[in-house]
Amino acid sequence: MRRTALLATVTALVAGALAWPAARQAGAAPVTFAHPGVTVSKSQLDFARTQVNAGAQPWKAAYDQMMASKYADLNRVPKPRATVECGSYSNPNYGCTDEREDAIAAYTDALAWYITRDDRYAKKSIALMDAWSAVIKEHTNSNAPLQTGWAGSSWPKAAELIKYTYTGTWANSGRFATMLRTVYLPEVINGSNSNGNWELSMMEAAVGISVFLEDRTSYDKAIAKFRTRTAAYVYLSSDGALPKTVPSQNLDTTAKIVNYWQGQSTFVTGLTQETCRDFTHTGYGISAISHIAETSRIQGEDLYGTDVGERLRQALGFQSKYQLGEAVPSWLCGGSLTLGLGPVTETGYNALHNRLGIAMTNTQKLTEQNRPSGSNNLFVAWETLTDGDNPN
Repeated sequence: MRRTALLATVTALVAGALAWPAARQAGAAPVTFAHPGVTVSKSQLDFARTQVNAGAQPWKAAYDQMMASKYADLNRVPKPRATVECGSYSNPNYGCTDEREDAIAAYTDALAWYITRDDRYAKKSIALMDAWSAVIKEHTNSNAPLQTGWAGSSWPKAAELIKYTYTGTWANSGRFATMLRTVYLPEVINGSNSNGNWELSMMEAAVGISVFLEDRTSYDKAIAKFRTRTAAYVYLSSDGALPKTVPSQNLDTTAKIVNYWQGQSTFVTGLTQETCRDFTHTGYGISAISHIAETSRIQGEDLYGTDVGERLRQALGFQSKYQLGEAVPSWLCGGSLTLGLGPVTETGYNALHNRLGIAMTNTQKLTEQNRPSGSNNLFVAWETLTDGDNPN
């Protein structure tokens, strides 16, 4: 009996060892985090810098657009507050716009530093991060989780660039890390049962923060929630007659699912949970999916090769064709769509088309038509510069 038990134990250990690469691909945090490693890598930044310095397009135009924006203004005065209160649609708006835009500005200045090597921009990025880390304590009211997700998606992108590429000092980097750990991460890590773009943006923040903090436990939790939500956000015909659901939402009847999908009862590949709401919110969800997949790639995990990549490809293509003007059939959202996808296609298009060689005709047309893509003033910024036709 003892010999049988020992053999079973050894067999289990060997099976576990052999399964490790598959488990790694399925969502385990890296043993060693790559830095800078939130949505953009050093090799991507180096490519963008080389292109800008050579005056090549579309990167030079994208860089000029960024530098002419309010976010690159070296005279910007940060507006931190201890409590950021955001109601539905940011009403009331007590610090909501200020926080989001100061975070985008910190990222913008970090990018400007990397490309120009003008340390005034690095110091400005640091000043913005320091101003907020010295003051903010909480987010309140109904939009607090989403607001935290939006601002929390931009802060670690800025912090990664400064901490790991700036040649000067950042004395308060530890205080900034504490801010992310105590003010932002607890608000987003457990997710949301609201519309899917909420949880996707919250997981983007959680993943980025986890990379900066090198928090493997939070990273794993965020990636797991992200994968469940992505499967429930973008429909594939292989899902069956009805879309997948998030268990905690108890969408256990067809009627509940149809209601949650904005009244849409015909499900086709590429449709999202918010397509029939409007393309702007759908764009938030698609963008967060692409950002998390890209961060995961930089950290050594291939989500593009899973259903995440296929859902992203189909969501981009489906929404792009209607954004480009294709007639809306009567079975789709009652024959009427509210367009406005936003500057959200570059990252996914570059990963799937340029790196993996997948034909994406509609997404390519829309992406190239919108170049240079700017910022949505919430959590997306300068992706033609960082991701446009970037082979790295």
